[in-house]
Amino acid sequence: MEIYKDLSSPATKQFEELLNSQLSKNKIEEGKIIEGKVTKITNKYVFLFIQGLKSEPVIDVNEIKMIGLDEEIKEGSIISVLLEKIEDKNGDVVVSAQKAQKIKGWNELVKCYENNELIDGKITQKTKGGVIVEHVKTGSLMFCPGSQISDKPLKNIDHLIGVEQKFALIKLDMVRGNSVVSRRQVVSSNKKEDKVKIIEKIKVGDIIKDAVVKGYSSFGCFFEVTTPEGTLDTLCHLQEISYSRVNHPDEIFNIGEKHDLKVISVDMEKLQVGCSIKQLSPDPFEHISNYQIGNQYKVKVVKITDYGCFCELEPGLSTLLHSSEISWTKKNISPKKIFNVGDQIDCVITEIDKDKRRVAISHRLTQDNPYSKLENNFPVGSDIDGIVSNMNEYAIYVKLADFDIDGFLHSNDLSYTGKPDEELLKYKKGDKLKVKILEIKKTDQKVRVGLKQLQKDPFDWFKDKKVNDAITVKVISSDNKGLFVKPEGCDIEFLIKKSQIAMSASDARPSRFVGGERIDAAISELNFDKRKVSLSIKLLEEIMNAKAIKEHSSPLSGKNLPFSSLSEQLSEQLDNKKNKKDTE
Repeated sequence: MEIYKDLSSPATKQFEELLNSQLSKNKIEEGKIIEGKVTKITNKYVFLFIQGLKSEPVIDVNEIKMIGLDEEIKEGSIISVLLEKIEDKNGDVVVSAQKAQKIKGWNELVKCYENNELIDGKITQKTKGGVIVEHVKTGSLMFCPGSQISDKPLKNIDHLIGVEQKFALIKLDMVRGNSVVSRRQVVSSNKKEDKVKIIEKIKVGDIIKDAVVKGYSSFGCFFEVTTPEGTLDTLCHLQEISYSRVNHPDEIFNIGEKHDLKVISVDMEKLQVGCSIKQLSPDPFEHISNYQIGNQYKVKVVKITDYGCFCELEPGLSTLLHSSEISWTKKNISPKKIFNVGDQIDCVITEIDKDKRRVAISHRLTQDNPYSKLENNFPVGSDIDGIVSNMNEYAIYVKLADFDIDGFLHSNDLSYTGKPDEELLKYKKGDKLKVKILEIKKTDQKVRVGLKQLQKDPFDWFKDKKVNDAITVKVISSDNKGLFVKPEGCDIEFLIKKSQIAMSASDARPSRFVGGERIDAAISELNFDKRKVSLSIKLLEEIMNAKAIKEHSSPLSGKNLPFSSLSEQLSEQLDNKKNKKDTE
């Protein structure tokens, strides 16, 4: 082997130049996008030649199809790929055409974003919160939020899908590789020049006729104004809608309605026009002194909501008729079932608040209070006929006579003796009843009635009784708890507890009784306020034993027993001994 030691020879320098020039043309580095030449195409793979690599890279045909190049590529074509690995564990070169296309597309988007350029795209599909947009040039997918599709609400966007159009890049996330675009900015910018021409023709103080309600929010109502130069959206702030208090524009307006507007501001920089409705008429509160609290007036229904009606005492002077002030007797009434927009109704003014610019009215005050009429004709304690109008699991509602009033009949007031839940099952809607009025609350609009109060109170049987009195009862039944009994002449059933059946525990057995027996018992507890009575056989035995001992025992009992006087004799002997010592 010949070794060249002279590196300064012309041949050596020429070789060095050729080697450096070759390496400079092919900078092979992982993570870079390089170009390769297609050398062979099979059913499964595409083979590439890239100068500087030791072997030919291979790309799956399915990857080529995914990026839409399957029809364009043929032998000899040049294709860009991302060099992922120069050599993997098997010694193969790993490249990706799909990733190269994605990186190129991202770089293209970054360039457009930095230069504030519009891009061509088309909507491919709808997704949650917006749509997916495909970049026409690179095929990159981007997201367009629903709020950025158009400058006005669109119920259907099917006509926009698949159509190539301009989009503005509004956000790029380089870490996640996400991009957000806006069609709205493009549409709005196209209208900007037209908008300037329209606003230049508008001056403060102008009256705009027949502006259409386009939408509303919590801070105001949006109107669409039509002029010879085109259409323009304007805002009427919540405070400029009415002299009366308005919580939300939907209380006053409906979409599609037409209203006149007065221009109160024009901003050429922001291209905004502010309008007012209330300034078209004088402040009606300047004439509020013409109205008095407690007086009756005719009002016009202008809007109906779930919670009441908005009415006008005069044009511009709105009042609220709350649903609770429509009827004396109907609860949770729907105003839509009673009134229509445009109705003229009688109302009484109940409140005038000049600071809050609020007027409250009542329709029911124009009618007689049926609760007052009921109290006059049927005071508490009166009997009245009624019909069962409704029921629930614990009460019955009774429509009282000719009054449009439902009396509340609790299950506890159905019977003195029956169980409440069982008594409820005896009645149904439409049953006629005679009830007693127990309570009338006019302010709360409530009436309480009772059915058992028409009957004789069986508890009166105990009026001449007291604790420790003995009574005769009849055994109805027995169980592990004790005996169920009824006093003779009384319809109330009581329980004698097992512990109260006898003094002796062996005799305190409920099973001793089969029913029908007549036995005596003592009253152990009697409370008329709580309507509570407790009976005890054991107490009666104790009372009788104590009485027998008291009546038949003697003070001399036990004197004749052996040793009965022993203690007295011992005491006497001790006294004698003591006296004897004292004498000595």
